[in-house]
Amino acid sequence: MVEKETVINLYQNAKKQYAALGIDTEDALKKLEKINISLHCWQADDVAGFETPDAELGGGGIQVTGNYPGKAKTIEQLRSDIEKVINLLPGKQRINLHAIYGDFKGEKVDRDKIEVKHFQSWIDWAKKLGIGIDFNPTCFSHPYADDGFTLSSKNEMRRKFWVEHVKRTRKIAAEMGKQLGTPSVNNIWIPDGSKDIPVDRNTHREILKKSLDEIFAVEYPKEYLKDSVESKLFGIGSESMVVGSHEFYMGYAVKNNKLLCLDSGHFHPTEQIGDKISSMLQFVDGLLLHVSRGVRWDSDHVVIFNDELQLITQEIVRCNAIDKVNVGLDYFDGSINRIGAYVIGVRATQLAFLFALLEPTEKLIKFEEDGKNFERLAFLELLKNKPLGAVYDYYCLNNNVPVGEDYIAEIQKYETDVLSKRAS
Repeated sequence: MVEKETVINLYQNAKKQYAALGIDTEDALKKLEKINISLHCWQADDVAGFETPDAELGGGGIQVTGNYPGKAKTIEQLRSDIEKVINLLPGKQRINLHAIYGDFKGEKVDRDKIEVKHFQSWIDWAKKLGIGIDFNPTCFSHPYADDGFTLSSKNEMRRKFWVEHVKRTRKIAAEMGKQLGTPSVNNIWIPDGSKDIPVDRNTHREILKKSLDEIFAVEYPKEYLKDSVESKLFGIGSESMVVGSHEFYMGYAVKNNKLLCLDSGHFHPTEQIGDKISSMLQFVDGLLLHVSRGVRWDSDHVVIFNDELQLITQEIVRCNAIDKVNVGLDYFDGSINRIGAYVIGVRATQLAFLFALLEPTEKLIKFEEDGKNFERLAFLELLKNKPLGAVYDYYCLNNNVPVGEDYIAEIQKYETDVLSKRAS
């Protein structure tokens, strides 16, 4: 077990090292405290939801690999898991729900019929925890998505079904924001696309634009609701064409002043979404970032503290855009302990933000403007050797959550006491 005195002593040493570079660690920690990370509920149950007792994931190229024992099978279990995760994390989190996670109490409710009452128990639960909720329409795992098209479908009956579904999720999300006192981000992602080379891409995109215009016809107060649209490069079953491409949604978001969602697993493997942040912030009021880790394709691996994550957080901080960017996790790994997957991902994201906040940005920009590129590069390399971990451990200590490797034993105990009993 990590000793409190050791953590404090190491932090005091780290504080001096950063101060020598003109960096105030206390100020960085205050800024870190303001960054709320939205926990994706679907990591806890492999994107099954609670529409039916034996729901199966389908459509849109979404796949969860692994069958690690102990996944959540009820709303109570999922909430218990999320609460455990929150208790192991410093700072403030949010919860991100898909529409299939409603509290339907055994009633069959199709997606064009969902109401606030089906999510009121979630709102009450979040209020008890003092956290906000983000909310998403679920345009997959449904018979009306089996042909690969939803909001862009040429089948008018199916298109209207999905338009009504998304309209209802916006209304529910706005009520969540109103009751919880923090705006809910309603993010639209659809799986629409073609496995093989299509001829008529244009009509599907015209239809999608029409559907979005209908969905957004009703406006809600911004203090209750933030609207977001999310693109994807390809998926299994939509390798040749995705209707909601980056260019489509970028144009729509700019023209209609919506949040643009950038998912780090939804682009070409050599693209870095960190590079897109400063460009998009010139034209939209805000962004939604879905932090994931694609390996060879959009495989949604658990987020780790790597170069891509560093660039994302550095760009947010360097753009002074912490208040303009909403951050949520988006991955689903069923091959390892799911609680551990959450905690690793959030801590990695927080660590990356702290790394960015402990950068002497003004000094580096001055080097850049003066053409002192050697000095700029030297300082960027020196920062990699600074005791970042000591500052983060101190942050955990001040938040009364496990420090360092101590969270591993906590998760192992939860697996023994709770998760293992579900498997049996």
